[in-house]
Amino acid sequence: MQPKPKTMDAQKVEAEIAKLIAETSKINAENRWYPFMVGAAFFGAAAAFAKLFL
Repeated sequence: MQPKPKTMDAQKVEAEIAKLIAETSKINAENRWYPFMVGAAFFGAAAAFAKLFL
């Protein structure tokens, strides 16, 4: 018995699911680095403040 060919709707839904999974991975990767970027920005601002006023 042959498997049924997928309809266009099923292919579209699978493509949307794959896109959402990729976007979720990207957001999770960005969230992992966010605290480090905030810390680096704070450190840079503190260094600039110290250089200007001390």
